[in-house]
Amino acid sequence: MSDPAAQLAVVDALYGFAEALDAKDAEAFAAVFAVDGTLDFSPGGRTLGLDFPPIEGREQIVAGIFGALAEITTTHTIGNPRVAFDGARARVTALVEAQHIVTADRSRHLLLKNRYTVDLDADGPGWRIRRLEIATVWWTGEPTLLGG
Repeated sequence: MSDPAAQLAVVDALYGFAEALDAKDAEAFAAVFAVDGTLDFSPGGRTLGLDFPPIEGREQIVAGIFGALAEITTTHTIGNPRVAFDGARARVTALVEAQHIVTADRSRHLLLKNRYTVDLDADGPGWRIRRLEIATVWWTGEPTLLGG
């Protein structure tokens, strides 16, 4: 059995991802990713009928996500995190509910329930996301709010 404090340190990177995204804090968002990190929403996009190629590199991830969500208010809730360790690497899986609302027209929304698979590397006292894959389990609302 893994040390609960070590598990929490890994999951904290995912919590940091969600908090920074919802607060629209690009600097904090960038800090959770490895410089050569990858964000892959292509499985989720396919479920929504949209094309999202993986985004490679911390700067491109921040620019792509914050550009796509500039007019969208989000809230993310993370549940059921499970952590596995392999030396200085870890994998966490979790269910994430993500609400997207058009800031100027709150009648338009997209609610997603996603399965996140996150590969992380130890970095000093914390962890950085090397690869985040998002697969959509179910959704309701307007997928086109995300572009694609």
